[in-house]
Amino acid sequence: MRSVRLALLSLALGAFALGTGEFTVMGLLPQVADGLSVTIPEAGHIVSAYALGVVVGAPLLIAAATKLPRRWALILFITLYGIGHVLTALAPSYPLVIVGRFVSGLPHGAYFGVAAVAAAAMAAPDRRARAMAQMFAGLTVANIIGVPAATWLGQEVGWRWTLVAVAAIAFVTAVAVRLFVPDDRTEVRIRLTDEFRALGRRQVWLTLLIAVLGGATLFASYSYVAPMLTDVAGFPGGAITLLLAMFGVGMTVGNVIGARLADWNPLRSIQLVLAADVVVALAMVPALHNPVSAAIVLFLFAVTTFSLIPSAQLRIIDGAAGAPNMAAGSMHAAFNLANALGAYLGGLAIAWGFGLTSPNVVAAIVAAAGLVVATIALVVERRAPVREPVASAP
Repeated sequence: MRSVRLALLSLALGAFALGTGEFTVMGLLPQVADGLSVTIPEAGHIVSAYALGVVVGAPLLIAAATKLPRRWALILFITLYGIGHVLTALAPSYPLVIVGRFVSGLPHGAYFGVAAVAAAAMAAPDRRARAMAQMFAGLTVANIIGVPAATWLGQEVGWRWTLVAVAAIAFVTAVAVRLFVPDDRTEVRIRLTDEFRALGRRQVWLTLLIAVLGGATLFASYSYVAPMLTDVAGFPGGAITLLLAMFGVGMTVGNVIGARLADWNPLRSIQLVLAADVVVALAMVPALHNPVSAAIVLFLFAVTTFSLIPSAQLRIIDGAAGAPNMAAGSMHAAFNLANALGAYLGGLAIAWGFGLTSPNVVAAIVAAAGLVVATIALVVERRAPVREPVASAP
């Protein structure tokens, strides 16, 4: 059991590096813009370049690493992530920074997908979701500790040093994975054609659509959380960092709750979580007019939205049966698409004059759409049951 804990901790360290590297740049856009002599909107293209890298890289890198054992694929992905950050930190011009961020995003979805499969394979059949949640805990801890610390570092010594720090964590992860993640010589090699065939299954696509809608629920509201808290709830600007850290704690709690629900029944859990999302998102509208209720409902929103991830990840691995890597990696490409979709829809509601609280109504509508898709998935499953899950080692 100690060896399994060390292996999961190593995988979680990689998730911590990925989460810190992805979200820190968003908080340092003014510094990045000043350093590169570009406007804030132009600096925002750096965020888009990373997201595009995630979408492109997940299927390509997993396809390229099909013949590698999972341990060595993970080492390859996290090392490439570190190299991408070093290249970005050293890039002398704005176009090269864009290229560096694109390269940094390439291994993001591939690492999370293969790490989720590896974590599930190390656990007993009834604890697979909890094993994956321990790996994903690195992502939630990144939002509590990593992103605030990296943002502070960037403000104090420059945004480039933040990227160097993230690269260092990535390289340490590569060493930890080499030392502690088991090199299973009996691991069945999966053909690339099997991966693509699994990716084409109906339940996989339904789960990916649920992930897009569930993620868009989060980002429709979260993308505009700062002006909601300052202009509607009345919090001072200095309180935003603390409130976002509280949001990260809510994500961590949601990850734990969601894992236990997923080990009970993934699809039913998805329905339950999306229904809760609808209620909490609508409750945000009146709650934002009072600082205390705003903080409480914001925390609950973090819990409910992040509770979806363990069930969705386990669902897609089971749906892909014996070839889960490509499908699991595509999950994180779906979440990055959700990021763009949710931010766009929430911004559209504000632009149409519905007010700063309107993105929460959008979030509720998107969550309701996800609930409809989950219900369709349940009907499809009853007519044609999902394939047996990936074999797990006790």
